Amino acid sequence: MEPAAGFLSPRPCPRAAALPAPPAGPGPPRAAKPGPELEMLGGPPAPDPGRLITDPRSGRTYFKGRLLGKGGFARCYEATDTETGSSYAVKVVSQSRIAKPHQREKILNEIELHRNLQHRHIVRFSHHFEDADNIYIFLELCSRKSLAHIWKARHTLLEPEVRYYLRQILSGLKYLHHRGILHRDLKLGNFFITENMELKMGDFGLATRLEPPEHRKKTICGTPNYVAPEVLQRQGHGTEADVWSLGCVMYTLLCGNPPFETVDLKETYRCIKQVHYTLPASLSLPARQLLASILRASPQDRPSIDQILRHDFFTKGYTPDRLPASSCVTAPDLIPLNPAKILFVKVTKSLFGRKKNKSKNHPEVRDEVSCLVNGLTRTSICHQDAKPEVPAASGLAQVSLVETAPEDSSPHGTLASSGDGFEEGLTVATVVESVLCALRNCLAFMPSAEQNPAPLAQPEPLVWVSKWVDYSNKFGFGYQLSSRRVAVLFNNGTHMALSANRKIVYYNPTSTKHFSFSVDAVPRALQPQLSVLRYFASYMEQRLMKVCGLRWGTLRATTFQSLPRPLRGGDLPSVEEVEVPVPPLLLQWVKTDQALLMLFSDGTVQVNFYGDHTKLILSGWEPLLVTFVARNRSACTYLASHLRQLGCSPDLRQRLRYALRLLRDRCPA
Repeated sequence: MEPAAGFLSPRPCPRAAALPAPPAGPGPPRAAKPGPELEMLGGPPAPDPGRLITDPRSGRTYFKGRLLGKGGFARCYEATDTETGSSYAVKVVSQSRIAKPHQREKILNEIELHRNLQHRHIVRFSHHFEDADNIYIFLELCSRKSLAHIWKARHTLLEPEVRYYLRQILSGLKYLHHRGILHRDLKLGNFFITENMELKMGDFGLATRLEPPEHRKKTICGTPNYVAPEVLQRQGHGTEADVWSLGCVMYTLLCGNPPFETVDLKETYRCIKQVHYTLPASLSLPARQLLASILRASPQDRPSIDQILRHDFFTKGYTPDRLPASSCVTAPDLIPLNPAKILFVKVTKSLFGRKKNKSKNHPEVRDEVSCLVNGLTRTSICHQDAKPEVPAASGLAQVSLVETAPEDSSPHGTLASSGDGFEEGLTVATVVESVLCALRNCLAFMPSAEQNPAPLAQPEPLVWVSKWVDYSNKFGFGYQLSSRRVAVLFNNGTHMALSANRKIVYYNPTSTKHFSFSVDAVPRALQPQLSVLRYFASYMEQRLMKVCGLRWGTLRATTFQSLPRPLRGGDLPSVEEVEVPVPPLLLQWVKTDQALLMLFSDGTVQVNFYGDHTKLILSGWEPLLVTFVARNRSACTYLASHLRQLGCSPDLRQRLRYALRLLRDRCPA
C-alpha cells in the first residue's frame, strides 16, 4: 500500500457507532488434524507469540508475516491462519490513529463498502475484527504486490501490457460505478497483482457513494499526481474523476512518469487545472488519441468506460491473454495475433498460437518450425542486455527462398487491418504489431499471379537505408540513409546520428528522449560515441559503393580496425531537450544468414537480402506502400491493397512471406 492522500479535509461528524461484527455464519473451514508424520516430529513449530493476531470473538489465531506496505492510517502484512494455513493480506489500523470520530468513520465506511463487493478484478474482502489495540481487515493476498512495484522495476511498459492491465481495471471500475461507488484513489499502488498475474483493484479508504450532481462530494481527496481538476477546484465530482485518474495511470505506465508530475506540488496542481502536459511522439497514434480524450478539463467531455473500451487503442491493438511472471521485472516477449481474431479466433489460434499439448508432428507446428531462421544477431534501442556477436565471414551464400503454401490462410472474407496511423517515435512493439497485421492481411487472400501489378506512377519520396555496417562485436550497427544522414545504434541501446550537412548531432539515450547539439557543442561525455559515429560515416563514404537514386550499392562492410571504446552509460551533463521533430531512428535490427531487417521509429521496415541485393521496404501505412528493389536494382512501389487484390510475382511474394516470418519469429512485439 502507498500512502492514501495525506490531505483529506477534516469535517465534523456524529460519533461513529461500534465497529460492525463479522458476518454471521461459520468461519473459514478448519484444517484436518496433523498426520502421523507431523505428530512424530512433535507437530508444527510454535509461532512467535509476539507475532500472533487473535480474534477475541472466535479465538482464531493468525501469524503475522512480512510487511507488504504501509499508508497514512494502516500497515499491511501477510497473515496466515494457524489452523487452516490460509494466507491473507491483513490491513492493521491502530486504534490510536483513529481516535477522532471522522477518522473512525472513514474506516467504517471502507469496511462497509468493500465487504459487499464481489468481482474478479477487485480484491476480495474476507472478514474483520478488532481488539483493544488495532482493527484488522483480512483481504485476498496478492503475492506479486502491485503495479507500482512493476513500474518501479520497469519504468515503462509495452502497449500490449498496458492494454492487458487497463482492460482489467476498466472491468472492475465499471462494476464499481454500476454499484454506485466512486473509488477516488486510482493509482499504481492500489492495483494489486496475484500469483497468476491477474490485476485486482483495492484500497477503498477514500471510496464513497455516488451522489446526485447537486449533492456530490466537494472534498479534496486522492493522490496529487492522479487527482482530477474538478476535485482540486471543489466543483463536486463523479465517475468522471475516476476516468481522469485512469488516464493518468495509463500515461504513467506508457511514458514512465505521471503526466502532471513536477518538483513542486503547487505547480503540479496548476498543470492539472490547466491540463498542461505533453504527449511523447514515441506513443502510438491510438494511445495519444485516447489519452487526449481522457485528460480533458471538463468532466462531460471525457469518454465513458464503454467508449474507452471501444476506442482503437483497444479494438485495433494486440492484448495478450496473460503475461508471464517475468514481466514484473523485464519486458516480456509478446507475439501478437491478428487484430481481427474476434472474427476468426479459431483460425488464428490454429495458425499462430502454439499450445503445450500440440503434437510436434502436427503440420502447423512443422511449418512454424521450418520458418525459423538461423544465425541471428539482434540489437534493439534501449535493449541493455543485447549480446552482439562477431560478424559473419564476408562470403555470403545466395539467398534461397522456396515457394511454400500461403503463410496465413484464412476463410474467404475481409480481414480488418489495424488502421493505426504511424508517426514519428513509435515503439518496436507498435511497429511489429502493425506490420504483422498488414502483411497477414495482404498475404491471406492474395491470388496467384506471375507478375506484379502496375506500380505507382509517382510514389512519395522514400527515405531508405542506402549503406550499412555491422560492427556489433565491438560498438554497434551503423547505417546511412538516402538523405545522407548517418547514424549508429550502439550496443548499449543509445542512438546517435549526424545530419546530412554534418553540422548537427542527434542523440537518443532512449527511444523517447531526444537531444540535439551543434557538432562543436557536443558534451564531453558524448565525445567517444561521436568519434565512433564519425568513423562510421567516413568508412561508409570512402569504402562503400556510392548510391544514386534508387540504384542501391553494396551494403556489406569489411573488417574494421580498432576504434576508440564508445561511451557505455554514466551521467551526462544537463542539456536542453529538443522540441523540433525528431528524425526517424533505428529501433531494432535483426540479421539472419539470408537477410537484414531494420525497424524505424516512423514505422518503416526495410529488409535487405544479401545474395542478390533485392530489398523490400514497407512504409506509409495510410495506405501501406510496398517498395521492391529487384536484382537489376530497379525499384517499384505498390499499394498493398493492389497486391492483395491482384497478386504479385513469385519473387515479391516469397520475400513478403519471409519478412512476415522474420517479424513473427524474431521480433516479438
